[in-house]
Amino acid sequence: MSNKPRIFSAHSHSNTPCTRAHQIGALLLIAATFFVTRLFDQSFPPPCNLISDRSSRDADLRVAKTNGGGRPLWPERGYGSHLSLKIYVYDENEIDGLKDLLYGRDGTVSTNACLKGQWGSQVKIHRLLLESRFRTRKKEEADLFFVPSYVKCVRMLGGLNDKEINQTYVKVLSQMPYFRRSGGRDHIFVFPSGAGAHLFRSWATYINRSLILTPEGDRTDKKDISAFNTWKDIIIPGNVDDGMTKTGATVVQPLPLSKRKYLANYLGRAQKKAGRLKLIELSKQYGDKLECPELQFSGPNKLGRVEYFQHLGNAKFCFAPRGESSWTLRFYESFFVECVPVILSDKVELPFQNVIDYTKISIKWPSTVIGPELLEYLASIPDDVIEGMIAHGRQVRCLWVYAPDSEPCSAMQAVMWELQRKVRQFHQSAETFWLHNGSIVNRNLVEFTNWKPPMPLP
Repeated sequence: MSNKPRIFSAHSHSNTPCTRAHQIGALLLIAATFFVTRLFDQSFPPPCNLISDRSSRDADLRVAKTNGGGRPLWPERGYGSHLSLKIYVYDENEIDGLKDLLYGRDGTVSTNACLKGQWGSQVKIHRLLLESRFRTRKKEEADLFFVPSYVKCVRMLGGLNDKEINQTYVKVLSQMPYFRRSGGRDHIFVFPSGAGAHLFRSWATYINRSLILTPEGDRTDKKDISAFNTWKDIIIPGNVDDGMTKTGATVVQPLPLSKRKYLANYLGRAQKKAGRLKLIELSKQYGDKLECPELQFSGPNKLGRVEYFQHLGNAKFCFAPRGESSWTLRFYESFFVECVPVILSDKVELPFQNVIDYTKISIKWPSTVIGPELLEYLASIPDDVIEGMIAHGRQVRCLWVYAPDSEPCSAMQAVMWELQRKVRQFHQSAETFWLHNGSIVNRNLVEFTNWKPPMPLP
């Protein structure tokens, strides 16, 4: 062993000097590597969804991400390359109390009655899932579980009161072993109104981990906490009248811009809401530009659905202010009469934001700045720009239609993509345990297959 200090280098095992021949050889090796790499790149181009040049990204973000046939295209990141779901739909006869949530305590609430109006999505989603290609009748292979309920309609028609709704939900959930297994994380509930999950008063105790489908993203005006969680829940479109969303001739045809009487309109009740009251006052000053008729929803002067859509389509812009809650059906309806929606609801949540660029199809204006300057701004927008926004809206409005998920573009297909993003491969809760052999047990070490209802809820 030598006592001389050892000198470390990148190649300490060799002290051969670097000659000119070595340098030339290195340059040749670099050149050869470059040309071989280029050759492989040209022979094996990257998949289209991995192309990242600026022009491709800009084209994708024009209105909505689509494939070559104009079909909405969900980003592969987080969603997968294709839909692959299995959803179990609870049958109304397998759970005691489930019929009460569908038809009321006496079973007298008509499903057809619940199909009407802006809350019809609760019925449509249930019916479409029953016929879906993603439905499974085997609980053990299901990715997700759908709990059908028409409680908004049932409550409105007197079928159940708030206390009964709460008690019935707790009773139903206590009979679902799979709900207890996951703590409700793989169970889907629809709450189609502005009340959201607050229709079930004890939602925060029992379904705060479940997947909530709702058009409402904010109720902090009346509640201490919003039931909507942007990381697990899904915003769905409101239920637009079938006569306007059907294929073919609709009950009202859009008017050319040149034949529309008003610059903007607001069709709705005041409900003592600041934004709506401001619009009504503004219409009194600028009646030639802004239409805000006093709507009658009952009696001999009741506005029929045809007349309603005729009024809505007689302006270039349709105001969608906040009402009892942040969402409004008028936003979705405007696309079918082809007026540009102007959102006057600061906390509104909109559906399918991963595929829709809402700046191309709508305007969002601060609800605190409702006045003449709003009308001046709208009047300054050229008709060709308005036509462009309307054309973009035609491309995406199919996502507001509750049609089968087999359709190339529908609200149900969009919901399926969003649900797929929520699927977990492993299920656990505070009351779920597992052993070395993979068996799932409860706190008393009873295996999952032997759990008997009623069960204490997680």
